Amino acid sequence: MDLPLVPLPVGPTDRATADRVAEALHVALTGGPAVLPHPVGEAPDDASRVPDGVALVVRTSGSTGRPRGVLLDGAALRASADATHARLGGPGRWVLSLPLVHVAGLQVLVRSLVAGLDPVVGPPGPFDGGSWLRSVADAPSGAPLHGSLVPTQLHRVVAAAEDDAGLAAAARVRLSAVLLGGAATPGPLRARATALGLPVVRTYGMTETSGGCVYDGVPLDGVSVRLVDGAVELAGPVLARGYLGRPDLDAAAFEHDGGRRWFRTQDVGSVDAGGRLAVLGRRDDVLVTGGAKVAPTAVEGEVATLDGVGEVCVVGVPDPEWGQAVTAVVVVGTSGRTPSLEEVRAHVARTLGAAAAPRHLVLVDALPLRGPGKVDRAEVARLAAAEVARDGRTGADGRPGAEHR
Repeated sequence: MDLPLVPLPVGPTDRATADRVAEALHVALTGGPAVLPHPVGEAPDDASRVPDGVALVVRTSGSTGRPRGVLLDGAALRASADATHARLGGPGRWVLSLPLVHVAGLQVLVRSLVAGLDPVVGPPGPFDGGSWLRSVADAPSGAPLHGSLVPTQLHRVVAAAEDDAGLAAAARVRLSAVLLGGAATPGPLRARATALGLPVVRTYGMTETSGGCVYDGVPLDGVSVRLVDGAVELAGPVLARGYLGRPDLDAAAFEHDGGRRWFRTQDVGSVDAGGRLAVLGRRDDVLVTGGAKVAPTAVEGEVATLDGVGEVCVVGVPDPEWGQAVTAVVVVGTSGRTPSLEEVRAHVARTLGAAAAPRHLVLVDALPLRGPGKVDRAEVARLAAAEVARDGRTGADGRPGAEHR
């Protein structure tokens, strides 16, 4: 038996859009038909029916190629919502500030439906940290208030809070938790958020796990984590059914082992003695420079600690001698100073070794984003390569390259 799959065009996140998508999700969770949210103007080319039990088809953001339709059962979505509420101390009201074509935004609505509370929906348009804080401060009382952000949004919220202590205090009183996922979060940004009293909870997960399923390194109830040759694998009731019309991808991504079904992620990680997971980055993001392997996320973590760095993404730029030249693409922070390439190189070399020290520093006004607000590494790499080629200045004989603006 199967169910109809109804395409659902979704525009900018506002109250009317949230209400319309929430109603479609309610129907999907209570027997169907299933829904496939997609951006207005982008007609989906997927199948018209799905297996019984599927409530939602979410297209991935395409970080690894052509977008895929992920089949999410109603039971998996509810399991994720229930486990989230259990971890946060009970159901609450949610603040919606993420796109409703991606799992993170859709899960805010699913959790709201499960909790029986309407979400807070901020004003439409580009995300603004001050507007988000005002929405939080003005939210109805009577229930815990939870938010869900990506690191770029948190950066703007923190900047707005640092500029307006009164607004920050009013928002802090209302907030019970702010889930933070979608990408690695620089340590200094987390420290600034903590200093402001923002209750940030780091999450790890993906569309195939109904969103975040590991909070602050600890799996949600029912979720298991293991490492296979350093790669992170996940199991539990939150797993997707598979991919729409792609049994070949199902076989590559999911496996049955030890009586359980596991999802093979593309991430590498480590697990400490207490069972806490640390995600070290994607397997395919590792840079090879002069024969040495460099993890971009580790370099980003070090560069982010420097005064003058607001946001940073580290990529490889093709280089005839080194293969890939490690390149730091930086958004200058609010301190009023700009870090130099020499400063960046010296700091990274001290902490991670000479091979990891960036050979180029590219300064930009903003990092390109994709999907629900994740940094688009492929676009950053293209931008960095174009800047380096345009300036025609590259390092030689082991010397630094150049700064590019």
